[in-house]
Amino acid sequence: MTIYCQHANRGKTQILAVYRNGCGVESSTVTSLDSIDLAAPVVEALNRISALATVPVSIFDMRERRVASYPTEHLAALTDRSARADLLGGAHSLWYESVCLELHQALADLDDALAAVPQPVRVAVEAELETEARELRDTLAESTEAIPAPEGNRRSWDHEQPFVPYGGGSPLLSTTAREQLDREEEGLTAEQRADAVANLRVLVTAFEQSSTAEAGSGFFSVEYPEIFAEPHDANHLFLTIRVPEPDGEDAGAWSIEICRWEPDDPAEEGEDEYSSATGEPVLECRLTNAPRPDDITDLLSRLAAEPGLLPQWAETEVGAPLAGTKFFVTKVSR
Repeated sequence: MTIYCQHANRGKTQILAVYRNGCGVESSTVTSLDSIDLAAPVVEALNRISALATVPVSIFDMRERRVASYPTEHLAALTDRSARADLLGGAHSLWYESVCLELHQALADLDDALAAVPQPVRVAVEAELETEARELRDTLAESTEAIPAPEGNRRSWDHEQPFVPYGGGSPLLSTTAREQLDREEEGLTAEQRADAVANLRVLVTAFEQSSTAEAGSGFFSVEYPEIFAEPHDANHLFLTIRVPEPDGEDAGAWSIEICRWEPDDPAEEGEDEYSSATGEPVLECRLTNAPRPDDITDLLSRLAAEPGLLPQWAETEVGAPLAGTKFFVTKVSR
């Protein structure tokens, strides 16, 4: 329920907390730093943390044709370091557990940003998170349980009107992303949902730990239930990493697939870009057990660093591994 920004003042860079109160919008100084370079990653991490903490308690859980509230347990991780592990252990829903996973990463990124600043700044930022968590809990209690907020509270919160960066600062917090993930778990049993959440954690953790999100060598994205990689200069090839369909015939089977874009218009064959194309399978590595996140991370990072590997991998025969990886080809379609 707070937006953070930075402001130059007398040779310093101030970090400000901006929030609604009963009379409008006001700001307060969190801390000051000597340079923009030190302040920027702190501000970015604080905004992500605020949005990821606030949005789940500001919307309704509409799955299964009901109206319910999302959990609030994730708020403990803002002030209790030991509670961060709980962000990685739930099975409430694909969307909520995705938010918890991203919140865990945002808190880790804040730790990294604070490692480069003086101790008084770290203390001030920790105090800010305590204020944010406390006042959000107080306003939630006032809204849901009619418990009056303490006199000293200054930050207002309204259900369905979270005061966060535009769009929440994360595609995951959009209505579109939430509804997509809700559709993915329709009809699942509690056990199947737990398996789907566990697979999602592997997928997202592997992607975030790799260098691909910032890779300048190609296009990489993660959108449950797959990672998509299309490096530059890969001869129209792309790679996908898919999690199992929890209620399908191939439940339990992960898949790494290399495909080639084939032009829908044969006259475009051989051109650098096609006006429209269809992906045709080249080969597949089918896994009966969930891979280790580190193994996927290594594959993605190698591909980001050496996009020319994809045409090389595309020539791999059945029974052989993709060069430099732990994944063996189980089917060839070329």
